[in-house]
Amino acid sequence: MHFNSEKPMGKKIFKWIKIILVIYCLIGIALYYLQDYILFQPVFLARNKKYNFNSLYREINIPYDNETNLNIIQFATNATVVKGVVLYFHGNKKNIGWYAKYAPNFTLKGYEVWMIDYPGYGKSTGKFTERRLYDYALQLYRLARTRYQPGNIIIYGKSLGTGIATQLAAVRDCKRLILETPYYSIQSLVKHYLPMYPVGNMLHYHLPTYDYLPLVTAPVTIFHGTNDQVIPYSNAERLQPLMKLDDEFVTVQKGSHNDLNNFSIFHSKLDSVLSL
Repeated sequence: MHFNSEKPMGKKIFKWIKIILVIYCLIGIALYYLQDYILFQPVFLARNKKYNFNSLYREINIPYDNETNLNIIQFATNATVVKGVVLYFHGNKKNIGWYAKYAPNFTLKGYEVWMIDYPGYGKSTGKFTERRLYDYALQLYRLARTRYQPGNIIIYGKSLGTGIATQLAAVRDCKRLILETPYYSIQSLVKHYLPMYPVGNMLHYHLPTYDYLPLVTAPVTIFHGTNDQVIPYSNAERLQPLMKLDDEFVTVQKGSHNDLNNFSIFHSKLDSVLSL
């Protein structure tokens, strides 16, 4: 007696294809509608919350429109001669309180550090969009220009902030652009983790660092670790062909995403840049 097993086997394969397609679609829908929660991890603070920084600082708030307040912390330097200001655009986690520990990297070298929180981060409020991130960065730059010339302004971006910083440096003059753990673009980064999805059509955010970097006329310094598990070294490395001959891409061997501050090469290179 002969049994035909092709039909039940075909049904099993078809069943598994349906299951895989359902899972694929569910993940895609979740990515589309929850992308803000996946990409950004802000911690909001009440307006009356007091910061407790060890450094000397000043807190200011800029009303951008009826619903938007931009919270800025200006870390002062004790240097006799102030060299300028570092406009610091931080990463996607928490708020300024998380990044304040990096201010001494600059204040000890004679620079003030002005950090801005994005809407929803810390005490900043308003609508979070890519266009507005660029607009808020420009507001910070305009504030800096009331006290400093472009030759005394360093634009610094860390992680998420690297795309914002590069866009600002592409449209405004500055002394130098410094990028710590940058990405080629947000789309390329998400594509690295989810290559099976058409992320170009799904993401609300682009932050194409590769588009803005060739427009930056100021010197550029990039820091990236070879063991970065958040923004792969290979993703940042794609920016190298877009850099000018005198720009520098500093590779931190065994450095990961959040520990470059622990490496001597990071400090030696940063100090040499800040001494110029």
